[in-house]
Amino acid sequence: MQKQNKPLCGIDEAGRGPLAGSLVMAGVVLKHPIDGLMDSKKLSEKKREALYPIVVENAEYHIVSFSAKEVDELGISKCLQKGLQYIQKHLPEADYLFDGNSTFGVDNIRTMVKADDKVPEVSAASILAKVTRDREMVQLAKVYPQYGFEKHKGYGTKAHIGALVKYGRCEIHRRTFRVKGLDEPVLF
Repeated sequence: MQKQNKPLCGIDEAGRGPLAGSLVMAGVVLKHPIDGLMDSKKLSEKKREALYPIVVENAEYHIVSFSAKEVDELGISKCLQKGLQYIQKHLPEADYLFDGNSTFGVDNIRTMVKADDKVPEVSAASILAKVTRDREMVQLAKVYPQYGFEKHKGYGTKAHIGALVKYGRCEIHRRTFRVKGLDEPVLF
């Protein structure tokens, strides 16, 4: 997995597809092995929260966040590109592995589909990104209680779309993400 004795830096993101909230990316270089790492989506919230401080304690890491406004202004691909570059800058001299199939034009990045479930460093990055984003959404739910962010974390659930139709978008909604029933013309 590693090249030229460089440490492996696993990179993953959380929040690519939601209608609200930030896009969060994390890069992780593990200093020690950690038991129980896997794709954050396959772990319970309780297990992710338990692993988060263990990863922080046993790794060099960098977390990058792009607000909904930045996602709207730059686009997801440009945010991902910038996030990869920021991680490279803050965790230099590593062999970078990004979960997925695109480097978004960034040099010296390898990709692997489902790396977050196969490679411990990417699993750790997945956990840091998801927990960081989920915590942010729980805090924002207190500011915007009518949307139920603490439950769906900004993803396009039926309840979230219902709240969007009823209340419209708030500050943390991505305005460039189209919502059926809100942005589409309705015939009846």
